[in-house]
Amino acid sequence: MSATRMQACFGAWIIALTAMFYAFPSLSMYSWAAIGFSAAAAVLVGVRVHRPSKPLPWYLLSAVLVSFTAGDTIYNIQIDYLGIVNPFPSVADVFYLLVYPMLAGALLVFIRSRAGGDNRAALLDALVPTAGLGLLSWVFLISPYIRNTDLSILEKLTSTGYPLGDVLALAMLLRLITAGGRKPIALSTLAAGGFSLLVTDVVYGLRQLDGTWQVGGPVDSGWILFYTATALAALHPSMREMTALRTPSTAVMAGGRRIAVMSVAALIAPAVLLVEDLTGGVDDALMIATASATMFLLVVARVSGLLQTQRENATRERTLRMSAADLVAAADEVEAGRAVGKAISSIVPDGEPYKMHYFRTDAAPGDATGMLITGRVHTADLPRHVAAELGNFSWALYGEVVTTPLGTDRPPQRSIAYLAADEELLVELQPSFEALMAQGTMAIERIALNGEINRRASEDYFRALIQSASDVILIVGDDENIRYASPSALPVFGQTDLLGTSLFRLFAATDHAELRDLLSQVLTGRGPRDGVDLTAISGDDLLLQVEVTCRDLRDDKAVNGLVITIRDVTERRRLENDLAHQAFHDTLTGLANRALFQNRLEQAAAVAGKARGSVGVLFVDLDDFKEVNDTLGHAAGDQLLVAVGQRITAVAGPMNTAARTGGDEFAVLMEHLSSPADAEAIAARIVAALSEPIEVSDGQGGLHLVSGASSVGVATSADAAGISELLRRADVAMYVAKTDGKSTWRRYEDAMHDAMVSRLEMRSALVEAVPGNQMRLRFQPIVDLPTGGVIGLEALVRWQHPAKGLLGPNEFIELSEENGSVVAIGGWVLREALLTFVGWRNSPIGGRLRYVSVNVSARQFRTPGFVDQVRDVLQETGARPEWLLLEITESLVLHDAEQVWQDLRELRAMGVRIAIDDFGTGYSSLSYLSQMPVDVLKIDKSFIDDILHSGQQMALVETIVSLARTLDLDVVAEGIELDGHRQALVQMGCPYGQGFLFSRPATVDEIGQWLVASPSHH
Repeated sequence: MSATRMQACFGAWIIALTAMFYAFPSLSMYSWAAIGFSAAAAVLVGVRVHRPSKPLPWYLLSAVLVSFTAGDTIYNIQIDYLGIVNPFPSVADVFYLLVYPMLAGALLVFIRSRAGGDNRAALLDALVPTAGLGLLSWVFLISPYIRNTDLSILEKLTSTGYPLGDVLALAMLLRLITAGGRKPIALSTLAAGGFSLLVTDVVYGLRQLDGTWQVGGPVDSGWILFYTATALAALHPSMREMTALRTPSTAVMAGGRRIAVMSVAALIAPAVLLVEDLTGGVDDALMIATASATMFLLVVARVSGLLQTQRENATRERTLRMSAADLVAAADEVEAGRAVGKAISSIVPDGEPYKMHYFRTDAAPGDATGMLITGRVHTADLPRHVAAELGNFSWALYGEVVTTPLGTDRPPQRSIAYLAADEELLVELQPSFEALMAQGTMAIERIALNGEINRRASEDYFRALIQSASDVILIVGDDENIRYASPSALPVFGQTDLLGTSLFRLFAATDHAELRDLLSQVLTGRGPRDGVDLTAISGDDLLLQVEVTCRDLRDDKAVNGLVITIRDVTERRRLENDLAHQAFHDTLTGLANRALFQNRLEQAAAVAGKARGSVGVLFVDLDDFKEVNDTLGHAAGDQLLVAVGQRITAVAGPMNTAARTGGDEFAVLMEHLSSPADAEAIAARIVAALSEPIEVSDGQGGLHLVSGASSVGVATSADAAGISELLRRADVAMYVAKTDGKSTWRRYEDAMHDAMVSRLEMRSALVEAVPGNQMRLRFQPIVDLPTGGVIGLEALVRWQHPAKGLLGPNEFIELSEENGSVVAIGGWVLREALLTFVGWRNSPIGGRLRYVSVNVSARQFRTPGFVDQVRDVLQETGARPEWLLLEITESLVLHDAEQVWQDLRELRAMGVRIAIDDFGTGYSSLSYLSQMPVDVLKIDKSFIDDILHSGQQMALVETIVSLARTLDLDVVAEGIELDGHRQALVQMGCPYGQGFLFSRPATVDEIGQWLVASPSHH
C-alpha cells in the first residue's frame, strides 16, 4: 500500500472515531482510547514502512501517544466507573506528565539529527519567543496555582507541571521549526500537531482554574488533532528526512517573519507589566524583570551571532571571488581543478580533516548535458574505488555535470567532484561547495569553448599552411591507396589528382622494399620513422631524391590514416655530396686530401694487421717547384700540380690511393702490398713519369716546358710500429732522396734516421754559427780570359763546424735557407768581404782588383731593409759602391718583379753592380734580359763542361755571349777547368771567367800569394 493510501485510510478511520466520540458520549471512553492507540500504532507502521535512519524519536512519539491515551483512559475510568468527580491529582496525571519529557526527547533527537550539531542562531531564535510565552504561562497559569492557598503542595506541583511541560515542549518545537533549510511535510505536520497540543493544554489549564472543564467538549478536538498529525507525519515518506541532515540555506540570516516573532516576544514582558499595573498592581515584577533581562541577553547574543555569521560569509565570499579569478585565469582543466582545490582548502576551517576527489567518466547516452547537480551522499553508497579515495568519512558532498566535448565525436563526459569530511562540517560548507562547483563548471565550459575556438582557428591556420607548404603531404588508408594529396604534389609529381593511386606507384621499384618496411614499422607500433631517403618518380619520369616520414594517425578520427610527408631533397643531397667530396678531396687536383688519406691509411693498417699483411706509403715532393711559381706565376704552378697529380694517379693505379697532402707534396697509399719491392717499383715509375717535362701556360699565351721532377720516399708497415711511425719513415726517406741529388727515390733504412738527426743538429748549430765566429771566407779569382790577369774576386763562405770541421756551402746553405740563418750568414759575408777587399785595394798587390763579388740569396734579398743594409755596410767599411758586385739568382729577378726590380734599380743608382748567377739554368726567357736591371751574366758550369764535345752546347754558350754583348752586359764563365775551355771561350768573345784552371777557392793569405804570382792585367 502506498503512503498516500495509508494516510487516507488512517484519516478516514480517525474521522469515524471522532464522530463516534461526539455522537455517542456513553462510548466516549472507548472511542477516545481507539483514537489514541490507533495513532500510536500508525506511528509504528510508518517506522516499519519508511525505515528512517534514526527510529528512536518516532518510538518516543508513539510512547507519547500511548502515555497520553493511557492517562485519558484512566481518567475516564475514574469518572465513569469509579464515580470520582474531577479526580485531581490522580494516577492519570502521572501518565500525562510523562508525555512532556518524552515529547521533548523526541523533538531533541529530531533537532540533533537535522541540525547535525549546535545551531546557535536557531537556538536563540527559539529561546526568545519561548521566554516570552513562558512569562505568559507563569502569569496566567503557574502563578495562580502557586498563590491559591486552597491547593495542597501535591496539587500545586501537579498543576504547575503542565504549563512547565508545555513551555519545555514549546521550546523544543520552536527550536525544531526555526532551523534553516527546507521543511519536509512530516515536520510541518508534526509541528501543527505539537502546537495543537500546547494550545489545547493552555485552554485546559484555564478551564481547570475556572472549574468549567468537562470531557466531550470542543477542547478535546485539539488533542485529537495532535494524535492525528503525529500519526500522519509518521506515515508520510518525508518522515525519513526528519532524522537526516538538512540541506542548509544559502544565507543563515533572520527573515522578516522571524524578526517579527522575536519582536512580539520581546514586547510581551512590557505588555504584561503594563496590564498588571493598569489592573490594580504588579504582582510578578521579579518574573517580568527576569524574563525581560533574559530576552534582552538572548537578542544581544543573536545580534552578535549575526555579526559573526556576516564575517564568515564575507570571508567565504572573498574566497569565492578569488577562486573565480583563478578560474577565469585557468588555461586548461588541470589549472581549473587546482584553483577549485585551493578554494576548498581555504573554506575548510584550519585543522579540520577532509578529502577531495575528482574524476571524469563517460556519461550515459541519454544524460542531460550542461546541468550541474549537487548534493550530499553517503560514501557507503558510492562505488568502491571512489569510496576508497574518500578515506574513512561517512558523508561527502558531490557536484557533477555532463558536458559534450566540442568539435569531436567523443561521447559526453561526466565530471564528478567529491568533498568528504565530518557530517556537521559538510552541512556548513555545502552552500560554498555548490557555489564553487558552479564556478568550476562555468570555467570548464569556458575552457572547452576557448579550446574549440582555438582548435578551429588552428585548423584554419594549418589548412592554410598545408595549402602553401612545399612538402608533399599524403594521407594513405589501410589499402595503401592515397586518400588525400596536398597541392604541393604538383611540382614534385607533376599532378595533384592522386586520389585512389597506390602509394608505391610514386616511388622507384628498387625502393619498394624500403617503403614497405617503413609502413610496416609504423603500422606495427614500432614507432615513427623519420628521414628515410627514397627515389621518387616525377611526372616527366625524372628521378628525385626525397626524404619520407610517416605517422600513424589512424586513431585520430579527423585523419583516420597514415600521414606521409615527402620532401624533395635532390639538390640538398647533391650539395651534401659535393661538400663531402670537398671535405675529403683536394679542390685543385681532385685527389684525396690529407684527411681522407689518413682515414684510409688507418683502415688499411687495421685490416693489414688482422691479416698479418702490410701497407706501403710513398711521399712525393716536387723538386724546385718554388722556382716555377717564382718565374711563371702561381697559375702555371697550379697547372704543374694538376699534371703531376694525374701522372701519379696513372702510375699508382685504381687499387691504390693517390693524395695531395700539401702545397707540392703528394702521397700514395698501397693497401694491397705483397712485398716491399712492389712499393719500390711504383716509386721508380713515379720518378720516371715525373722526369718527363710538362707543358704549362704562363697566362699570356706563352707555353713553357717545366720539370716536374720529384723526390720520393718509400716506407712499409712491415717494420713500423704504428701509423705515425710509418709516416715519419716515409718523410725521412723522401728528405734523404732530396739530399742525395733529387729526382730519385729512397726506401727508408734505419741509417736514414741518423742522417735526419744529424741534419736537425746541423740546422740547430747554424743558428750559432755567426755569433760563434764559425764562418770563414774563401775567395776565387775572376780573370781576364785573353790575358789571364785578375780583375776581381768572388767571396765564398765556409763553415768551421766545431765537430765536423770545415764544411762547404753544399753541406749547409740549403739548411740555412730552411731555418732562415742564411740572412745572418749573408750579412756577415757582405761585411767581411768588403773589409777584406778594401784592405787589398789599399795594398800594392791589390790595386789592380776592380771588384769583389758577393752572392745574395733570395731570402736575404727579400728581407725588408736590404738596400739600406748594403748602403750602411759600404759606409761602414769605406768601400766604394762600384767595388761591389752582388750575385742573385735568375728566379729572384722574375719573382715579384716590380718590387725586386725597384730595389735593383736603387742599388745600381748607388753604383753597385748586379750579376745573374748560374744564368741559363732557370726558366726565364732570354727576352727579359733587355729589361732586367743587371750588369753581368755568369754562365753556369754545366754549360761550360760540354762545349768541347757538344756543338749544341757550344752554340748555346755562343748565343748567350753574343746576346750579352748586344745588350752591353759583361759575361763571366764559371767552372773553367781546362785550357781548352778557356781558348774556346776566348774565341767566341767571352771576356771573363773563373774556375779551377786559375785557382781553387783560397784563404786571404793564399789569395795574396796568388796575386803576387799572377800576371798583371793590362
